[in-house]
Amino acid sequence: MSSNILQESRVETPVASPVGFGKVVRSEWIKLWSVRSTWWTVASLVILGAGLTTLLCWGNADWLASDTADESAGSFITWGMMIAQVCAVIVGVLAVTSEYGTGMIRTTFAATPSRGKVMAAKALVVSGVMFVTGTLTALLGYVGGNFFLDREGIGLALEGDVARAMYGSGLFMAGLALFSMAVGFLVRHTAAAVSIVLALVFVVGNMVMLIPGGFGDWITKVMPGNAGGEIATPVSFNPDLMGPWSGFGVFALETAVLLGLAWVLLRRRDA
Repeated sequence: MSSNILQESRVETPVASPVGFGKVVRSEWIKLWSVRSTWWTVASLVILGAGLTTLLCWGNADWLASDTADESAGSFITWGMMIAQVCAVIVGVLAVTSEYGTGMIRTTFAATPSRGKVMAAKALVVSGVMFVTGTLTALLGYVGGNFFLDREGIGLALEGDVARAMYGSGLFMAGLALFSMAVGFLVRHTAAAVSIVLALVFVVGNMVMLIPGGFGDWITKVMPGNAGGEIATPVSFNPDLMGPWSGFGVFALETAVLLGLAWVLLRRRDA
């Protein structure tokens, strides 16, 4: 009698099946777009990236076409993307810290105990959205800005370094969002994570140029914003930095190291 009861209980006990990666990705996609901040931030990225590029080309086209110009038109055709970097940072950070701020992260880990799977899904969704948005925004800025450059006879063909800067903008936006996401996992606080990344990219990256000697030149080249940003412009404002692909390779390595550290701490710390 007791053995029959035991067998029945074994049959009726539900066995939890692991959540598939596709479902985790879909969940992260829904969470990303279910908050207004994502829509506002992505819209701001497009407006700043394409709008400022168009305005700057409009305001400087006649000067760039003159004999007194000491800059190339290629330096301006993705100029707005430098400011739009802020939006990529915010998207990457909020994809993580918004859940920690509300406590929703505990529910996420309860539904998907594999924390690495959650992190990978967030990374895939965030980087994918930023790559597509960054590339399309750069193309919009090119169309708008090149209209005014072309009127002055200095229009840029969508080929070579110019074409590379278009999808390079998407690559850098995706990488910057992943870098910011890693910092978000490390500090778990929105304001702190945004401040850290913006300081590294915009402030420290420029201040280290004041360090004299070879060490100053080296540290300037490997700062995340300086190394990764070169791929997003046809002609650099600073020719002393690394080349587009070598610089992006360094930036990708820095991002990978930061993500690896975030993954280790994510597994060891409580939610």
